[in-house]
Amino acid sequence: MPLPDFLIAGVPKAGTTALHAALAPHPGLYLSPVKEPKFFLSDGPPPRHGGPGDVQTYQEHVWRREEYEALFAAAPDGALLGEATPFYLHDLGSHARIKALVPQARLILLLRDPVDRAHSNWTHLWNAGLEPEADFLAACRAEPARVAAGWAQFWHYTGLGLYGKQIEHLYRHFPREQVLLLRYRELKDAPAATLDRVCVFLGVQTGALAAIPKENVNRHVVEDNTVNGVLRWLLRAGGSFGHRFPVPLRLAARGPLLTVLRRKRGTRPVTTPAERAELLPLFADDISLLQEVTGERYEDWLAVDRHAKTG
Repeated sequence: MPLPDFLIAGVPKAGTTALHAALAPHPGLYLSPVKEPKFFLSDGPPPRHGGPGDVQTYQEHVWRREEYEALFAAAPDGALLGEATPFYLHDLGSHARIKALVPQARLILLLRDPVDRAHSNWTHLWNAGLEPEADFLAACRAEPARVAAGWAQFWHYTGLGLYGKQIEHLYRHFPREQVLLLRYRELKDAPAATLDRVCVFLGVQTGALAAIPKENVNRHVVEDNTVNGVLRWLLRAGGSFGHRFPVPLRLAARGPLLTVLRRKRGTRPVTTPAERAELLPLFADDISLLQEVTGERYEDWLAVDRHAKTG
């Protein structure tokens, strides 16, 4: 049965959904219809506990090999097979699992300024009604306790951004020529050239792709007020107990709550200099390690005031 030739392996909130969607139309590629199967995140069934909504997410894991292989069964002859699970880089155990099953796989990594990535991650869960902390920095401070309690990787706002340590570990399992490093900013600012870089890396025709679909973009501004507080309590309660009900029923109950919660649209908030000043010390040493390990330069990520630019 077929197995992937390449993986979009990292990182969350750095354009992996958009890249998956952009590559899917290429005639020489076949992307799995399930965007995040998460197959290599475990050796068996995923956990049955975690933070708000985690159990429902774990139910979506494609962890049985026959089900994973079935994702690629419809691929045309000769197409390169791929999938995108942006937690593979962060999950150090997945590196050995990937190496054992698909040692020749090529790995694509999209990296983003770790503070901006963390903030986008928090905003995503806040807008979903699952994040209980209205303050981004307070949520980051709560991370160690959440990790200790077994909350899923998507809650690891700062931990997911320690790319230096993660890539150093990845290079122990895969040669550098099998790993492509990209920046989130490159995908946004120069999509055609970046997609051609991916195609060259994979060994397929260039010039076939030129645009990045508008994927996973959320322009809702969810305020911290009494009405929204009730809505998020209901969504978190559903996240804790909803796995006991069929998916259609869960979606039917969740949809109207999200519609009301996201009733206001506006400019999505960005990280402030004060937020960056508090969090950058958590990443400074790792950014130095990242530069040492990759030979690439990321000094711009150390700036406190980046004028709302994300990279």
